[in-house]
Amino acid sequence: MDTFALIATIAVALFFTYTNGFHDSANAIATSVSTRALTPRAALAMAAVMNLAGAFLGSGVAKTVSQGLIQTPEGSKGMGILFAALVGAIAWNLVTWYFGLPSSSSHALFGGMVGAALAGGTTVYWDGVLDKVVVPMFVSPVVGIVVGYLVMTAILWLFRKANPHKAKRGFRIAQTVSAAGMALGHGLQDAQKTMGIVVMALVIADVEDYGDPIPVWVKIVCAVMLSLGTYAGGWRIMRTLGRKIIELDPPQGFAAETTGASIMFTTAFLFKAPISTTHVITSAIMGVGATKRVKAVRWGVAKNIVLGWFITMPAAALVAAGAYGLVNLAFL
Repeated sequence: MDTFALIATIAVALFFTYTNGFHDSANAIATSVSTRALTPRAALAMAAVMNLAGAFLGSGVAKTVSQGLIQTPEGSKGMGILFAALVGAIAWNLVTWYFGLPSSSSHALFGGMVGAALAGGTTVYWDGVLDKVVVPMFVSPVVGIVVGYLVMTAILWLFRKANPHKAKRGFRIAQTVSAAGMALGHGLQDAQKTMGIVVMALVIADVEDYGDPIPVWVKIVCAVMLSLGTYAGGWRIMRTLGRKIIELDPPQGFAAETTGASIMFTTAFLFKAPISTTHVITSAIMGVGATKRVKAVRWGVAKNIVLGWFITMPAAALVAAGAYGLVNLAFL
C-alpha cells in the first residue's frame, strides 16, 4: 500500500506538471504569437525545448517548495496530504483553463499544500508562506508593471528616429530570443516546483533524505511532463494574454518578454522564491501597454485576471481540504 501510495502521488504530481504546462504555455509564447513573430506550433515547440532546458538550471526553488512551506508530514497520512494538495491544484488549473483565465498554477499548488496541511493537522510554516509566496504575489506584479513600462519607454526613446517598419521587423526577430528566455525561465521556475513535491513524497516514503541531491530521474520526468504540457498548448489562455489585455506589436512583445524573463531569473537565482510566471508576464504586458496610453490597456479584463489571482490560493486550499477529507475516509 505504501509503494502504491507513493507511485500514485508521483503520478498525480506529474499530471499536475502537465496541466501546468498547457495552462502556462501562454506565458511564454502568447506575445510572440499575437505579434506574428512566431507561428503557434513553432512557438510551442521552442517553448517545450526551452522548458526542458530550464528545468536543469537550478534547485533552489524546489528546496523552498519541499521544505519551506509546510512541515513534511509522515507515513500514509502524509502521502494523503500531498495527494490532496495536488488534487486541489489540478482542479483549479482545469477550471481556470476552461474559462481562459491566466491564473497562477504555482499559487494553486501552494494553496493546495496549505489547505491539505491544515485539514490533516500538519504544521504550516506561515513565515515561509508569507516571505516566499504572499509577499512575491503582491510585489512581482508591481515590479512587472513598473519594469515593463520603463523597458518599453527606453525602447521608444532609443528607436524614436528609426524607420517604424524596419524597427518592427527587427523586433519580430528579436522576439524569438525573448520568447526563448521566457520559456527558459518558466522551466527554471515551474518544473522545480513539481520536483519539490516529488522529493517530499520520496522523503515521506523514506526513499530519500532532504540532504540528498534531487535524483536525475526526478528532474527528467518533471521537465519532460512540463514540456509535453507546454507543447499541447493552452489556446484559451493564449487569446486572453495575447489580445484581450492589449493589442501588442513586436517592440511591445519584446519588452514584455524581456521584463518577464529577467524577473524570473532574478527571483530564482537570488531569492530562491517560487514566483508566478503568470503574474509576471501579465503585469509586464500591462506595464508595456500603458506606455501607449493608459486607456489602451483593457483594465476590465485586467481586473478580472487580478481577482482570479487573489482567489486562487483560497479556492485551491478549499478543494484540497475537501479532497483530504475524502482520502481520509476512503484510505486512512
